[in-house]
Amino acid sequence: MQLELLDWAIIVGYFAVSLGVGLWFKGKANESVVEYFASGRSLPWWIAGTSMVATTFAADTPLAVTGLIAKNGLAGNWFWWAWAFGGMLTVFVFAKLWRRAQVLTDVEFIEQRYAGQPAAMLRGFRAFYIAVVMNSIVIGWVTKAMADVLKHTVLTDMPVGGTTDFWLVAGMLVVTGIYSTISGMWGVAITDVIQFVLAMIGCVALAIVAVAHVGGVDQMRIGLEKAFEGQGDPLAFVPDFSVDTPVMGLGIFLVYVLTQWWATWYPGNEPGGGGYIVQRMASCKDETHAVKATLLFQLAHYCLRPWPWILVAFAAIVMHPELRTAKDPGLGYPMLIRELAPVGLRGLLLVTFAAAFMSTISTQMNWGASYLVNDVYKRFLAPQADDRRMMRASRWSSVLVLLLGGTVAYVLITRGVSVDDAWAFLAALGAGVGGVFLLRWFWWRINVWSEIVAMVGSLVVFVGVKLWQDDLPVKERMATEYASLLVAGITLVLWLTATLLTQPEPREHLATFYRRIRPDGPGWGPIARIAPEVRPDGGLGRSLLCAILGTVTIWLTLPGIGAVIFGRYGEGAALLAGAGVAAFLMLRLAPRPASATANAG
Repeated sequence: MQLELLDWAIIVGYFAVSLGVGLWFKGKANESVVEYFASGRSLPWWIAGTSMVATTFAADTPLAVTGLIAKNGLAGNWFWWAWAFGGMLTVFVFAKLWRRAQVLTDVEFIEQRYAGQPAAMLRGFRAFYIAVVMNSIVIGWVTKAMADVLKHTVLTDMPVGGTTDFWLVAGMLVVTGIYSTISGMWGVAITDVIQFVLAMIGCVALAIVAVAHVGGVDQMRIGLEKAFEGQGDPLAFVPDFSVDTPVMGLGIFLVYVLTQWWATWYPGNEPGGGGYIVQRMASCKDETHAVKATLLFQLAHYCLRPWPWILVAFAAIVMHPELRTAKDPGLGYPMLIRELAPVGLRGLLLVTFAAAFMSTISTQMNWGASYLVNDVYKRFLAPQADDRRMMRASRWSSVLVLLLGGTVAYVLITRGVSVDDAWAFLAALGAGVGGVFLLRWFWWRINVWSEIVAMVGSLVVFVGVKLWQDDLPVKERMATEYASLLVAGITLVLWLTATLLTQPEPREHLATFYRRIRPDGPGWGPIARIAPEVRPDGGLGRSLLCAILGTVTIWLTLPGIGAVIFGRYGEGAALLAGAGVAAFLMLRLAPRPASATANAG
């Protein structure tokens, strides 16, 4: 794919704007560690929410969605659509609690909830594990996805074994590292907003071009029916289980819908909230802004972004049916950029992927460094460090996180790991820990050993199941989804057993936590009796109902938009009307968060 002057102008202009934003916010980031990692707790909801959406729109996302659709049709997206209910729980149940906790990172919460040396050790270990291990994997696969885009667009003539793609992406990492390191969370959040707008414009433009190229939506449907012959309707929102070989088995579908949202820890979709989602909520002005930001994130994440990617994926399958059996079908997305994009759109699409890539990398850098600084350096190595030392540590930690991620990226690129396989691997690795992350807010009996056993047990069981499966012939191995469910089930039994066999946290510590967070529900009965002055919000039932209504809104909007796109206007109108009713009831019934002043108390 040849780039012309207009394409280069778009690309250079984008990088100049990104660096300019970083320089603009340099002075603000220097004020304090809270300013550097949490924008001084002053982000408005629309910036925080858009930043969440931009972060989860990485260079790997359209490729992974293409891979899921190539294997299982539209219904393949249930791999991530199934997290919608957990996301809505975060909006209506957990967002206000996280903002009330006033933490800088989610692992700082560990020592609020649990007491003693085991809690301190868990906080430090989990901070190191997420920042160094998990964060490096995420940066690695996102970087690998960006390299795939370059390799199949502007670097198609790269020799076998060449590393030009890696070094071009490394240059993007350097630019991202510069503006992220000097500008802190304000710079990251503002560039996220710009990057998200650019990325969506590019994706919508490519979808329009791709659909037109295959002859419109009617011809696309005919081509898809041929590619998925005998497996039911590839455009079905829920798989057709009546055919002999459905695109997705009923068991796998049920695993996604019934267990994915609570059982699995996954970056950006943590049960109960976590990671950089908590960091954005902690950066908001108050509880109200935290809730609004998280609601914007969930609605945009599921309802606004997917269909441009889906349409390009469909067009890729129609044009290249061999993608259905390819080792890495996600590469169909950059292939269409190379084959279809005219001058100008080429540059915009490369900027689209660069923006998606850089928004994720900047967040991973700032987020990963926040763990190393707040939960390792300050907590254990230099508790008396002044702001100057803390700021120096923050910037060096950001650089370290970037270097570690770049190293993992090099390994993934040279070994050719597919993006959707990396998604499935990380989901399986995090299976089983979600339940404890949800219940620790609402059941006083959860203790530090519950969480330790959940984390260690999940890893050990995952490794054991993987070794067992690897020893079996390929045809006898269980699906990844069933393996994840097995890991989750065994881990659940392990941590519940540990909870009941070990002592609860000291009641004085639990009472302090209860007074600060004011959690709802009957699970805090014994602690509520020793802190009778505390008045919980009392809206847990309404919050759960709103989470259900929010999920219904998403799960009706997605097929409703699809029906309209493919000309089924009556069906689309009915689905979208139902989504509108659910959204109206959700907003009408939503409990009003307390004011920032009340939170501080």
